[in-house]
Amino acid sequence: MTETAQKLRVSARIDDRGEIARIRFVPDGPGSLAPFEAGAHLDIYLPGPGLWRQYSLCSDPAESGFYEIGVLKDPASRGGSAALHNSAQVGAVFATEGPRNHFRLEESADRTVLFGGGIGVTPMIAMARRLHALGRDFTLHYCTRSEGVTAFLDALEGCGFADRVVFHFDDAGAAQRLDPARDLPAPAPGTHVYICGPQGYMDWLIAAAQEAGHASANIHREYFSADVELGGDGFEVECAQSGLTISVGPDDTIVKALAKAGIAVEVKCEEGVCGTCLTDVLEGEIDHRDQFLTEEEREDGDIMCVCCSRAKGPKLVLDI
Repeated sequence: MTETAQKLRVSARIDDRGEIARIRFVPDGPGSLAPFEAGAHLDIYLPGPGLWRQYSLCSDPAESGFYEIGVLKDPASRGGSAALHNSAQVGAVFATEGPRNHFRLEESADRTVLFGGGIGVTPMIAMARRLHALGRDFTLHYCTRSEGVTAFLDALEGCGFADRVVFHFDDAGAAQRLDPARDLPAPAPGTHVYICGPQGYMDWLIAAAQEAGHASANIHREYFSADVELGGDGFEVECAQSGLTISVGPDDTIVKALAKAGIAVEVKCEEGVCGTCLTDVLEGEIDHRDQFLTEEEREDGDIMCVCCSRAKGPKLVLDI
């Protein structure tokens, strides 16, 4: 998939329910938007706090005129969502990169079930649009605290696949709340499950899908934030390409220790969810603390997210 750095301008904004802003972007000047696949996200630079943040595209992959994202104004955020809510007014211009896709849709699946919790519904909407266009068998489960804070409600109730959308409101009675025993599909080689939402919601559903017998490769997940424990015992990092060996202290991260030594690794989320800082590991045992790598990739032991993960032993050798 094409990946570009581009200035994008806000062409429209809807302040929807639940303090979610639906923001549309078009190119700032001549040029066209790079195509994207369902599950992709944009990296957007927020100059106020000086942060890069990732936002899933919820627009139709067949739409070439604009990108649309949904952004929750989260009081627990580290400044990104509040900054975008304040600055993403019509006409505002942002530096962006992407689209990138680490949450790819298996378009040939026999059956697909999508689970979106809160703002985690955004990539699911793009996936549902794509699956509907392909004529595939799918269901979208959308979970929120109540109908009154459910963004995209009107759009989903009026779309061409409204009969495939199931809403679950926490305050509307136990019978209609999400029930993994009822709402997870039966495991099958051609059945795929996609999950995105708050960490607790995702951990709960992933565990339920695993217990139900779904193959790990058929359980797809994307974390948009994660609680990360960064501290731990100190260790050394040998940089194979540069020939430097540095010490990572108990309160340091590998990225910060490398930066002090003059070695820059691109970092965006700082929570181990976006994969920007993935680095090849040549030697040593990794203490994986990210939510990006699959269990299979962790077991291979040859790649890590250096923004948050650490060493289990005294030393790592990185291919940098």
